[in-house]
Amino acid sequence: MRAPTRAAWAAGAVAAVLPLAACGSGAGPAGGSVLSSSWGDPQNPLEPANTNEVQGGKVLDMIFRGLKRYDPRTAKAENMLAEKIETTDSRTYTITVKPGWRFSNGEPVTARSFVDAWNYGASLRNNQKNAYFFGYIEGYDKVHPASGTQSADTLSGLKVTGPRTFTVRLNQAFSSFPDTLGYAAFAPLPRAFFTHHEDWLDKPIGNGPYTVESYTKGAQMYLKKWDAYPGPDKARNDGVTLMVYTDSNTAYTDVLAGNLDLVDDIPATQLKNVRSDLSGRYINSPAGILQTLAFPFYDKAWSTDGARKVRTGLSMAIDRAQITRTLFRGTRTPATDWTSPVLGTDGGYRAGLCGRACEYHPDEARELVREGGGLPGGQVRITYNADTGSHKEWVDAVCNSINNALGDDHACVGNPVGTFADFRNQIAQHRLKGPFRAGWQMDYPLIQNFLQPLYYTNASSNDGKWSNPQFDRLVDRANAATDHTTAIRLFQQAERVVRDNMAAIPLWYQNGSAGYTDRLHDVALNPFSVPVYDEIRVG
Repeated sequence: MRAPTRAAWAAGAVAAVLPLAACGSGAGPAGGSVLSSSWGDPQNPLEPANTNEVQGGKVLDMIFRGLKRYDPRTAKAENMLAEKIETTDSRTYTITVKPGWRFSNGEPVTARSFVDAWNYGASLRNNQKNAYFFGYIEGYDKVHPASGTQSADTLSGLKVTGPRTFTVRLNQAFSSFPDTLGYAAFAPLPRAFFTHHEDWLDKPIGNGPYTVESYTKGAQMYLKKWDAYPGPDKARNDGVTLMVYTDSNTAYTDVLAGNLDLVDDIPATQLKNVRSDLSGRYINSPAGILQTLAFPFYDKAWSTDGARKVRTGLSMAIDRAQITRTLFRGTRTPATDWTSPVLGTDGGYRAGLCGRACEYHPDEARELVREGGGLPGGQVRITYNADTGSHKEWVDAVCNSINNALGDDHACVGNPVGTFADFRNQIAQHRLKGPFRAGWQMDYPLIQNFLQPLYYTNASSNDGKWSNPQFDRLVDRANAATDHTTAIRLFQQAERVVRDNMAAIPLWYQNGSAGYTDRLHDVALNPFSVPVYDEIRVG
Protein backbone atom coordinates (compact mmCIF):
# COMPACT_ATOMS: atom_id res chain seq x y z
CA MET A 1 0.00 0.00 0.00
CA ARG A 2 1.32 3.41 -0.87
CA ALA A 3 0.84 5.97 1.81
CA PRO A 4 0.08 9.53 0.69
CA THR A 5 3.75 10.54 0.87
CA ARG A 6 6.37 10.88 -1.83
CA ALA A 7 8.43 7.77 -2.52
CA ALA A 8 10.85 6.64 -5.21
CA TRP A 9 8.64 3.98 -6.78
CA ALA A 10 7.88 5.45 -10.15
CA ALA A 11 11.27 4.83 -11.70
CA GLY A 12 10.95 1.16 -10.89
CA ALA A 13 7.36 1.04 -12.00
CA VAL A 14 8.19 2.40 -15.40
CA ALA A 15 11.44 0.44 -15.71
CA ALA A 16 9.49 -2.71 -15.01
CA VAL A 17 7.81 -2.52 -18.40
CA LEU A 18 10.85 -1.56 -20.47
CA PRO A 19 12.70 -3.97 -22.73
CA LEU A 20 16.40 -4.35 -22.08
CA ALA A 21 18.79 -2.82 -24.55
CA ALA A 22 22.41 -3.12 -25.77
CA CYS A 23 24.40 -6.40 -25.68
CA GLY A 24 24.00 -9.96 -24.47
CA SER A 25 25.90 -12.35 -22.28
CA GLY A 26 26.46 -14.85 -25.06
CA ALA A 27 26.41 -17.74 -22.58
CA GLY A 28 25.06 -21.12 -23.57
CA PRO A 29 22.04 -22.94 -22.14
CA ALA A 30 22.18 -24.54 -18.74
CA GLY A 31 22.88 -28.23 -18.63
CA GLY A 32 20.78 -31.15 -17.38
CA SER A 33 17.59 -30.04 -15.63
CA VAL A 34 18.78 -26.45 -15.17
CA LEU A 35 17.35 -23.85 -17.53
CA SER A 36 18.75 -20.50 -18.65
CA SER A 37 16.65 -17.36 -18.93
CA SER A 38 17.23 -13.75 -19.99
CA TRP A 39 17.54 -11.22 -17.18
CA GLY A 40 18.89 -7.83 -16.17
CA ASP A 41 20.91 -6.82 -13.13
CA PRO A 42 18.69 -5.61 -10.27
CA GLN A 43 18.83 -1.93 -9.47
CA ASN A 44 19.54 -2.55 -5.77
CA PRO A 45 20.61 -5.38 -3.44
CA LEU A 46 17.80 -7.89 -3.07
CA GLU A 47 16.27 -6.67 0.17
CA PRO A 48 12.51 -7.25 -0.22
CA ALA A 49 11.60 -3.74 0.93
CA ASN A 50 14.21 -2.17 -1.36
CA THR A 51 13.36 -3.94 -4.62
CA ASN A 52 10.75 -2.24 -6.78
CA GLU A 53 11.67 -3.25 -10.33
CA VAL A 54 10.89 -6.38 -12.24
CA GLN A 55 14.40 -7.89 -12.57
CA GLY A 56 14.99 -7.96 -8.83
CA GLY A 57 11.37 -8.94 -8.35
CA LYS A 58 11.89 -12.07 -10.44
CA VAL A 59 14.52 -13.28 -7.97
CA LEU A 60 12.48 -12.38 -4.88
CA ASP A 61 9.57 -14.40 -6.27
CA MET A 62 11.88 -17.40 -6.52
CA ILE A 63 13.59 -17.20 -3.11
CA PHE A 64 10.75 -15.89 -0.90
CA ARG A 65 7.24 -16.86 0.07
CA GLY A 66 5.03 -14.50 2.06
CA LEU A 67 1.73 -14.61 3.88
CA LYS A 68 -0.11 -14.56 0.57
CA ARG A 69 0.80 -15.60 -2.96
CA TYR A 70 -0.84 -14.44 -6.15
CA ASP A 71 -2.11 -17.34 -8.22
CA PRO A 72 0.16 -17.53 -11.30
CA ARG A 73 -2.87 -17.83 -13.58
CA THR A 74 -5.65 -15.79 -11.98
CA ALA A 75 -3.60 -13.37 -9.79
CA LYS A 76 -5.99 -14.10 -6.93
CA ALA A 77 -4.39 -13.58 -3.52
CA GLU A 78 -4.29 -16.95 -1.73
CA ASN A 79 -2.89 -17.92 1.66
CA MET A 80 0.69 -19.19 1.56
CA LEU A 81 2.36 -18.81 4.97
CA ALA A 82 -0.81 -17.33 6.45
CA GLU A 83 -2.87 -19.90 8.32
CA LYS A 84 -5.45 -17.25 9.22
CA ILE A 85 -5.89 -13.50 8.78
CA GLU A 86 -8.76 -12.36 10.97
CA THR A 87 -10.47 -9.03 11.59
CA THR A 88 -13.75 -7.70 12.88
CA ASP A 89 -13.36 -4.09 11.78
CA SER A 90 -10.98 -4.13 8.75
CA ARG A 91 -8.54 -2.10 10.84
CA THR A 92 -7.04 -4.50 13.39
CA TYR A 93 -5.87 -7.82 11.93
CA THR A 94 -4.72 -10.93 13.77
CA ILE A 95 -2.36 -13.03 11.65
CA THR A 96 -1.41 -16.63 12.34
CA VAL A 97 1.62 -18.07 10.53
CA LYS A 98 1.53 -21.71 9.42
CA PRO A 99 3.83 -24.10 11.33
CA GLY A 100 6.67 -26.00 9.70
CA TRP A 101 8.10 -23.25 7.52
CA ARG A 102 11.84 -22.57 7.59
CA PHE A 103 14.37 -20.40 5.83
CA SER A 104 16.95 -22.17 3.70
CA ASN A 105 19.56 -21.76 6.49
CA GLY A 106 17.34 -23.77 8.86
CA GLU A 107 15.88 -20.87 10.87
CA PRO A 108 12.13 -21.22 11.57
CA VAL A 109 9.77 -18.68 10.06
CA THR A 110 7.90 -17.09 12.95
CA ALA A 111 5.66 -14.11 13.60
CA ARG A 112 8.76 -12.13 14.50
CA SER A 113 10.24 -12.91 11.07
CA PHE A 114 7.48 -10.76 9.59
CA VAL A 115 7.32 -8.06 12.27
CA ASP A 116 11.08 -7.47 12.25
CA ALA A 117 11.12 -7.37 8.44
CA TRP A 118 8.27 -4.86 8.27
CA ASN A 119 9.80 -2.63 10.93
CA TYR A 120 13.09 -2.67 9.02
CA GLY A 121 11.35 -1.86 5.75
CA ALA A 122 9.36 1.03 7.22
CA SER A 123 12.29 2.72 8.97
CA LEU A 124 13.46 6.00 7.48
CA ARG A 125 16.95 5.14 8.69
CA ASN A 126 17.13 2.11 6.37
CA ASN A 127 16.10 4.10 3.27
CA GLN A 128 14.06 1.31 1.70
CA LYS A 129 12.33 2.18 -1.58
CA ASN A 130 9.17 0.26 -0.64
CA ALA A 131 8.83 1.84 2.81
CA TYR A 132 5.52 3.46 1.87
CA PHE A 133 3.88 0.03 1.60
CA PHE A 134 3.82 0.10 5.42
CA GLY A 135 2.31 3.58 5.50
CA TYR A 136 -1.14 2.46 6.65
CA ILE A 137 0.22 0.74 9.76
CA GLU A 138 -0.08 2.83 12.91
CA GLY A 139 3.14 4.53 13.88
CA TYR A 140 4.47 4.97 10.36
CA ASP A 141 4.57 8.73 10.83
CA LYS A 142 7.00 8.19 13.72
CA VAL A 143 9.35 5.69 12.03
CA HIS A 144 9.19 7.36 8.63
CA PRO A 145 8.20 11.03 9.03
CA ALA A 146 7.68 13.17 5.95
CA SER A 147 10.42 15.46 7.25
CA GLY A 148 12.98 15.41 10.02
CA THR A 149 14.35 12.36 11.82
CA GLN A 150 12.39 9.35 12.99
CA SER A 151 11.24 9.37 16.61
CA ALA A 152 10.52 5.64 16.92
CA ASP A 153 12.34 2.49 15.81
CA THR A 154 9.30 0.24 15.41
CA LEU A 155 5.74 0.56 14.17
CA SER A 156 3.33 0.89 17.10
CA GLY A 157 0.72 -0.98 15.08
CA LEU A 158 2.75 -4.22 15.00
CA LYS A 159 2.68 -6.54 18.01
CA VAL A 160 4.03 -10.08 18.32
CA THR A 161 1.53 -12.02 20.43
CA GLY A 162 2.97 -15.53 20.13
CA PRO A 163 5.54 -17.61 18.23
CA ARG A 164 3.19 -17.79 15.24
CA THR A 165 0.80 -14.88 15.83
CA PHE A 166 0.98 -11.11 15.51
CA THR A 167 -1.45 -8.22 15.21
CA VAL A 168 -1.50 -5.34 12.75
CA ARG A 169 -3.30 -2.12 13.65
CA LEU A 170 -3.89 0.22 10.69
CA ASN A 171 -4.42 3.97 10.95
CA GLN A 172 -7.71 3.58 9.06
CA ALA A 173 -9.94 0.73 7.97
CA PHE A 174 -8.67 -1.00 4.82
CA SER A 175 -10.67 -4.08 3.91
CA SER A 176 -8.35 -5.21 1.11
CA PHE A 177 -5.21 -5.04 3.24
CA PRO A 178 -4.80 -8.85 3.36
CA ASP A 179 -4.71 -8.98 -0.45
CA THR A 180 -1.65 -6.69 -0.53
CA LEU A 181 0.39 -9.13 1.56
CA GLY A 182 1.57 -11.17 -1.41
CA TYR A 183 3.78 -8.30 -2.50
CA ALA A 184 7.49 -8.90 -1.94
CA ALA A 185 7.90 -5.94 0.43
CA PHE A 186 5.96 -7.94 3.03
CA ALA A 187 8.24 -11.01 2.87
CA PRO A 188 9.68 -12.42 6.13
CA LEU A 189 13.37 -12.14 6.93
CA PRO A 190 15.64 -14.49 8.93
CA ARG A 191 17.69 -13.30 11.90
CA ALA A 192 20.79 -13.66 9.70
CA PHE A 193 19.56 -10.67 7.70
CA PHE A 194 20.06 -8.50 10.78
CA THR A 195 23.04 -10.19 12.46
CA HIS A 196 25.15 -10.73 9.32
CA HIS A 197 23.68 -8.15 6.98
CA GLU A 198 26.59 -7.75 4.55
CA ASP A 199 26.90 -11.51 4.18
CA TRP A 200 23.16 -11.72 3.54
CA LEU A 201 23.38 -9.06 0.82
CA ASP A 202 26.14 -11.04 -0.89
CA LYS A 203 24.06 -14.23 -0.79
CA PRO A 204 20.41 -13.66 0.18
CA ILE A 205 18.69 -16.27 2.35
CA GLY A 206 14.98 -16.76 1.83
CA ASN A 207 12.24 -19.34 2.32
CA GLY A 208 11.19 -19.98 -1.29
CA PRO A 209 11.67 -22.93 -3.67
CA TYR A 210 15.10 -21.72 -4.83
CA THR A 211 18.31 -20.58 -3.17
CA VAL A 212 20.86 -18.14 -4.57
CA GLU A 213 24.04 -20.09 -5.23
CA SER A 214 26.11 -17.44 -7.01
CA TYR A 215 25.87 -14.04 -8.63
CA THR A 216 28.29 -12.24 -10.92
CA LYS A 217 27.06 -8.73 -11.61
CA GLY A 218 26.76 -8.04 -15.30
CA ALA A 219 26.91 -11.74 -16.16
CA GLN A 220 24.57 -14.16 -14.38
CA MET A 221 22.88 -15.41 -11.23
CA TYR A 222 22.48 -19.11 -10.55
CA LEU A 223 19.52 -20.21 -8.44
CA LYS A 224 19.38 -23.82 -7.27
CA LYS A 225 16.30 -25.83 -6.36
CA TRP A 226 15.96 -26.07 -2.57
CA ASP A 227 15.20 -29.74 -1.98
CA ALA A 228 13.99 -29.13 1.60
CA TYR A 229 11.51 -26.44 0.60
CA PRO A 230 8.35 -27.12 2.65
CA GLY A 231 5.81 -25.42 0.36
CA PRO A 232 3.34 -27.00 -2.06
CA ASP A 233 4.93 -25.33 -5.12
CA LYS A 234 8.28 -27.15 -5.25
CA ALA A 235 10.47 -26.45 -8.28
CA ARG A 236 10.02 -28.94 -11.14
CA ASN A 237 13.53 -28.25 -12.41
CA ASP A 238 16.94 -28.36 -10.74
CA GLY A 239 17.62 -24.67 -11.05
CA VAL A 240 17.61 -21.50 -13.14
CA THR A 241 20.56 -19.56 -14.51
CA LEU A 242 19.52 -15.95 -15.07
CA MET A 243 21.70 -14.53 -17.84
CA VAL A 244 22.22 -10.76 -18.05
CA TYR A 245 21.28 -9.27 -21.40
CA THR A 246 21.17 -5.61 -22.29
CA ASP A 247 19.62 -6.19 -25.70
CA SER A 248 16.43 -8.21 -26.06
CA ASN A 249 17.21 -8.81 -29.74
CA THR A 250 20.42 -10.61 -28.76
CA ALA A 251 18.54 -12.72 -26.23
CA TYR A 252 15.95 -13.58 -28.88
CA THR A 253 18.54 -14.68 -31.44
CA ASP A 254 20.32 -16.72 -28.74
CA VAL A 255 17.07 -18.64 -28.16
CA LEU A 256 16.79 -19.31 -31.88
CA ALA A 257 20.39 -20.55 -31.89
CA GLY A 258 19.87 -22.75 -28.84
CA ASN A 259 22.27 -20.71 -26.70
CA LEU A 260 19.52 -19.59 -24.29
CA ASP A 261 16.44 -21.47 -23.15
CA LEU A 262 14.00 -18.64 -22.42
CA VAL A 263 13.59 -14.98 -23.36
CA ASP A 264 10.80 -13.20 -21.52
CA ASP A 265 10.67 -10.05 -23.63
CA ILE A 266 10.12 -10.40 -27.38
CA PRO A 267 11.41 -7.25 -29.10
CA ALA A 268 8.94 -5.39 -31.31
CA THR A 269 11.20 -5.86 -34.34
CA GLN A 270 10.79 -9.65 -34.08
CA LEU A 271 7.01 -9.79 -33.64
CA LYS A 272 6.30 -10.27 -37.33
CA ASN A 273 8.41 -13.46 -37.38
CA VAL A 274 8.08 -14.85 -33.86
CA ARG A 275 5.34 -17.39 -34.53
CA SER A 276 7.13 -19.01 -37.44
CA ASP A 277 10.55 -18.71 -35.76
CA LEU A 278 9.47 -20.50 -32.59
CA SER A 279 6.90 -22.97 -33.97
CA GLY A 280 4.36 -22.60 -31.18
CA ARG A 281 6.87 -21.86 -28.43
CA TYR A 282 5.72 -18.25 -28.18
CA ILE A 283 3.65 -16.82 -25.32
CA ASN A 284 1.59 -13.66 -25.62
CA SER A 285 -0.60 -13.32 -22.53
CA PRO A 286 -2.39 -10.42 -20.78
CA ALA A 287 -0.52 -8.74 -17.93
CA GLY A 288 -1.36 -6.09 -15.37
CA ILE A 289 0.47 -3.36 -17.28
CA LEU A 290 -0.97 -0.08 -18.53
CA GLN A 291 0.74 2.57 -20.67
CA THR A 292 -0.40 6.19 -20.39
CA LEU A 293 0.55 9.76 -21.19
CA ALA A 294 0.90 11.76 -17.97
CA PHE A 295 0.79 15.55 -17.65
CA PRO A 296 2.68 18.15 -15.61
CA PHE A 297 -0.18 19.66 -13.61
CA TYR A 298 2.35 21.73 -11.70
CA ASP A 299 2.50 23.80 -14.92
CA LYS A 300 -0.47 26.19 -14.83
CA ALA A 301 -0.93 25.85 -18.57
CA TRP A 302 -2.06 22.24 -18.04
CA SER A 303 -4.21 22.77 -14.93
CA THR A 304 -6.92 25.08 -16.33
CA ASP A 305 -10.46 24.02 -17.19
CA GLY A 306 -9.63 24.65 -20.83
CA ALA A 307 -6.64 22.33 -20.57
CA ARG A 308 -9.01 19.58 -19.45
CA LYS A 309 -10.75 19.86 -22.81
CA VAL A 310 -7.40 19.88 -24.58
CA ARG A 311 -6.31 16.67 -22.80
CA THR A 312 -9.57 14.98 -23.74
CA GLY A 313 -9.19 16.20 -27.31
CA LEU A 314 -5.68 14.79 -27.50
CA SER A 315 -6.96 11.45 -26.26
CA MET A 316 -9.60 11.39 -29.01
CA ALA A 317 -6.91 12.24 -31.57
CA ILE A 318 -4.98 9.01 -30.92
CA ASP A 319 -5.92 6.04 -33.10
CA ARG A 320 -5.08 3.32 -30.58
CA ALA A 321 -6.53 0.52 -32.67
CA GLN A 322 -4.33 1.26 -35.67
CA ILE A 323 -1.16 1.79 -33.60
CA THR A 324 -1.53 -1.42 -31.60
CA ARG A 325 -2.41 -3.40 -34.71
CA THR A 326 0.39 -2.20 -36.98
CA LEU A 327 3.19 -1.48 -34.50
CA PHE A 328 2.65 -3.96 -31.68
CA ARG A 329 1.02 -6.83 -33.61
CA GLY A 330 -1.32 -8.09 -30.94
CA THR A 331 0.94 -7.57 -27.91
CA ARG A 332 -0.98 -4.43 -26.91
CA THR A 333 -4.73 -3.78 -26.65
CA PRO A 334 -6.32 -0.31 -26.81
CA ALA A 335 -7.07 0.86 -23.28
CA THR A 336 -10.64 1.76 -22.39
CA ASP A 337 -10.07 2.50 -18.70
CA TRP A 338 -7.26 3.27 -16.20
CA THR A 339 -6.79 -0.25 -14.76
CA SER A 340 -6.22 -3.60 -16.49
CA PRO A 341 -8.44 -6.43 -17.77
CA VAL A 342 -6.45 -8.91 -15.67
CA LEU A 343 -8.32 -7.58 -12.61
CA GLY A 344 -11.58 -8.94 -13.99
CA THR A 345 -14.94 -7.37 -13.23
CA ASP A 346 -14.82 -8.63 -9.65
CA GLY A 347 -11.49 -6.84 -9.20
CA GLY A 348 -12.76 -3.50 -10.48
CA TYR A 349 -11.98 -3.54 -14.20
CA ARG A 350 -14.77 -2.03 -16.23
CA ALA A 351 -14.36 -2.19 -19.98
CA GLY A 352 -15.33 1.00 -21.77
CA LEU A 353 -15.37 3.20 -18.68
CA CYS A 354 -13.41 5.85 -20.59
CA GLY A 355 -16.10 5.94 -23.29
CA ARG A 356 -15.73 8.13 -26.38
CA ALA A 357 -12.79 9.96 -24.81
CA CYS A 358 -10.61 6.90 -25.50
CA GLU A 359 -11.91 6.37 -29.03
CA TYR A 360 -10.57 7.91 -32.22
CA HIS A 361 -12.81 10.85 -33.16
CA PRO A 362 -10.66 13.39 -35.04
CA ASP A 363 -13.44 15.92 -35.65
CA GLU A 364 -14.38 16.04 -31.96
CA ALA A 365 -10.70 16.14 -31.05
CA ARG A 366 -10.14 19.28 -33.13
CA GLU A 367 -13.21 20.95 -31.65
CA LEU A 368 -12.25 20.17 -28.03
CA VAL A 369 -8.71 21.46 -28.51
CA ARG A 370 -10.12 24.64 -30.06
CA GLU A 371 -12.67 25.09 -27.25
CA GLY A 372 -9.91 24.55 -24.68
CA GLY A 373 -7.89 27.45 -26.04
CA GLY A 374 -5.50 25.45 -28.19
CA LEU A 375 -2.38 23.50 -27.34
CA PRO A 376 -0.37 25.10 -24.51
CA GLY A 377 2.58 26.82 -26.15
CA GLY A 378 1.15 25.92 -29.55
CA GLN A 379 2.66 22.43 -29.63
CA VAL A 380 2.65 19.17 -27.67
CA ARG A 381 6.10 17.70 -26.96
CA ILE A 382 5.89 14.11 -25.64
CA THR A 383 8.93 13.41 -23.47
CA TYR A 384 10.38 9.91 -23.33
CA ASN A 385 13.71 8.24 -22.65
CA ALA A 386 15.56 7.17 -25.78
CA ASP A 387 18.01 4.64 -24.33
CA THR A 388 15.71 1.66 -23.74
CA GLY A 389 12.61 0.28 -25.34
CA SER A 390 11.08 1.14 -28.70
CA HIS A 391 9.52 4.34 -27.37
CA LYS A 392 10.47 6.46 -30.36
CA GLU A 393 8.35 4.29 -32.66
CA TRP A 394 5.16 4.56 -30.69
CA VAL A 395 5.66 8.20 -29.71
CA ASP A 396 6.11 9.03 -33.41
CA ALA A 397 2.99 7.02 -34.21
CA VAL A 398 0.97 8.84 -31.52
CA CYS A 399 2.20 12.22 -32.77
CA ASN A 400 1.40 11.34 -36.38
CA SER A 401 -2.12 10.42 -35.30
CA ILE A 402 -2.54 13.67 -33.36
CA ASN A 403 -1.12 15.72 -36.23
CA ASN A 404 -3.48 14.09 -38.73
CA ALA A 405 -6.48 14.58 -36.45
CA LEU A 406 -5.70 18.22 -35.75
CA GLY A 407 -4.66 18.99 -39.34
CA ASP A 408 -1.28 20.34 -38.27
CA ASP A 409 2.00 18.58 -39.06
CA HIS A 410 3.70 20.36 -36.15
CA ALA A 411 1.03 19.95 -33.46
CA CYS A 412 2.90 17.06 -31.79
CA VAL A 413 6.55 16.05 -31.72
CA GLY A 414 8.60 13.63 -29.68
CA ASN A 415 10.99 14.99 -27.07
CA PRO A 416 13.64 12.30 -26.47
CA VAL A 417 15.82 12.37 -23.35
CA GLY A 418 19.12 10.53 -23.66
CA THR A 419 18.94 8.23 -20.65
CA PHE A 420 16.31 6.79 -18.37
CA ALA A 421 18.09 8.36 -15.38
CA ASP A 422 17.92 11.83 -16.95
CA PHE A 423 14.29 11.25 -17.89
CA ARG A 424 13.42 10.36 -14.31
CA ASN A 425 15.40 13.29 -12.97
CA GLN A 426 13.45 15.72 -15.14
CA ILE A 427 10.20 14.20 -13.91
CA ALA A 428 11.26 14.27 -10.26
CA GLN A 429 12.43 17.88 -10.55
CA HIS A 430 9.14 18.95 -12.18
CA ARG A 431 10.91 20.34 -15.22
CA LEU A 432 8.54 19.06 -17.92
CA LYS A 433 6.29 21.37 -19.93
CA GLY A 434 4.15 18.80 -21.67
CA PRO A 435 2.97 15.19 -21.60
CA PHE A 436 5.40 12.39 -20.83
CA ARG A 437 5.30 8.65 -21.20
CA ALA A 438 4.28 6.68 -18.14
CA GLY A 439 3.91 2.96 -17.54
CA TRP A 440 2.41 1.06 -14.63
CA GLN A 441 2.87 -2.58 -13.71
CA MET A 442 0.63 -3.64 -10.86
CA ASP A 443 2.17 -4.50 -7.50
CA TYR A 444 -0.89 -6.49 -6.50
CA PRO A 445 -4.15 -7.21 -8.35
CA LEU A 446 -6.43 -4.53 -6.86
CA ILE A 447 -8.09 -1.56 -8.56
CA GLN A 448 -6.74 0.51 -5.67
CA ASN A 449 -3.19 -0.14 -6.90
CA PHE A 450 -3.96 1.38 -10.31
CA LEU A 451 -5.52 4.53 -8.84
CA GLN A 452 -4.23 5.64 -5.45
CA PRO A 453 -0.45 5.59 -6.09
CA LEU A 454 -0.87 7.57 -9.32
CA TYR A 455 -3.64 10.08 -8.69
CA TYR A 456 -4.10 10.59 -4.94
CA THR A 457 -2.82 13.98 -3.79
CA ASN A 458 0.95 13.77 -3.20
CA ALA A 459 0.89 9.99 -3.67
CA SER A 460 4.13 8.10 -4.23
CA SER A 461 3.91 7.93 -8.02
CA ASN A 462 1.79 11.00 -8.73
CA ASP A 463 4.55 12.48 -10.88
CA GLY A 464 2.36 15.13 -12.49
CA LYS A 465 1.09 16.37 -9.10
CA TRP A 466 -2.58 16.05 -10.09
CA SER A 467 -4.90 16.71 -7.16
CA ASN A 468 -8.65 16.40 -6.80
CA PRO A 469 -10.42 16.43 -3.39
CA GLN A 470 -13.39 14.43 -4.71
CA PHE A 471 -11.08 11.68 -5.95
CA ASP A 472 -9.23 11.60 -2.62
CA ARG A 473 -12.46 11.34 -0.62
CA LEU A 474 -13.76 8.49 -2.76
CA VAL A 475 -10.48 6.57 -2.41
CA ASP A 476 -10.54 7.05 1.38
CA ARG A 477 -14.12 5.79 1.52
CA ALA A 478 -13.30 2.83 -0.74
CA ASN A 479 -10.33 1.83 1.43
CA ALA A 480 -12.49 2.04 4.55
CA ALA A 481 -15.38 0.00 3.11
CA THR A 482 -15.69 -3.40 4.76
CA ASP A 483 -17.79 -4.80 1.93
CA HIS A 484 -15.90 -5.75 -1.25
CA THR A 485 -18.71 -4.76 -3.60
CA THR A 486 -19.03 -1.36 -1.96
CA ALA A 487 -15.27 -0.79 -2.14
CA ILE A 488 -15.16 -1.63 -5.86
CA ARG A 489 -18.11 0.67 -6.56
CA LEU A 490 -16.40 3.56 -4.77
CA PHE A 491 -13.09 2.96 -6.53
CA GLN A 492 -14.90 3.00 -9.87
CA GLN A 493 -16.53 6.28 -8.90
CA ALA A 494 -13.04 7.61 -8.18
CA GLU A 495 -11.89 6.34 -11.58
CA ARG A 496 -14.71 8.31 -13.22
CA VAL A 497 -13.26 11.45 -11.63
CA VAL A 498 -9.96 10.59 -13.31
CA ARG A 499 -11.87 10.13 -16.57
CA ASP A 500 -13.88 13.35 -16.32
CA ASN A 501 -10.67 15.31 -15.77
CA MET A 502 -8.50 13.20 -18.12
CA ALA A 503 -5.84 13.13 -15.40
CA ALA A 504 -3.80 10.90 -17.73
CA ILE A 505 -4.45 9.55 -21.22
CA PRO A 506 -4.68 5.73 -21.21
CA LEU A 507 -3.06 4.29 -24.32
CA TRP A 508 -2.97 0.50 -24.23
CA TYR A 509 -2.86 -2.58 -22.04
CA GLN A 510 0.41 -4.47 -22.43
CA ASN A 511 0.77 -8.22 -22.72
CA GLY A 512 3.63 -10.28 -21.43
CA SER A 513 5.60 -12.09 -24.14
CA ALA A 514 8.13 -14.88 -24.10
CA GLY A 515 9.80 -17.43 -26.34
CA TYR A 516 11.62 -20.65 -25.48
CA THR A 517 13.47 -23.64 -26.89
CA ASP A 518 12.15 -27.16 -27.24
CA ARG A 519 14.12 -28.18 -24.10
CA LEU A 520 11.41 -26.56 -21.96
CA HIS A 521 7.87 -27.61 -21.15
CA ASP A 522 5.00 -26.05 -19.15
CA VAL A 523 6.29 -22.51 -19.72
CA ALA A 524 3.89 -19.76 -18.68
CA LEU A 525 3.89 -16.10 -17.68
CA ASN A 526 2.01 -14.94 -14.60
CA PRO A 527 -0.28 -11.87 -14.68
CA PHE A 528 2.74 -9.74 -13.73
CA SER A 529 4.42 -10.83 -17.02
CA VAL A 530 7.07 -12.88 -15.14
CA PRO A 531 7.86 -16.52 -16.02
CA VAL A 532 6.53 -19.07 -13.54
CA TYR A 533 9.98 -20.61 -13.14
CA ASP A 534 9.09 -23.26 -10.56
CA GLU A 535 6.59 -24.91 -12.93
CA ILE A 536 8.96 -25.23 -15.90
CA ARG A 537 10.17 -28.72 -16.75
CA VAL A 538 13.41 -29.33 -18.65
CA GLY A 539 14.00 -32.19 -21.06
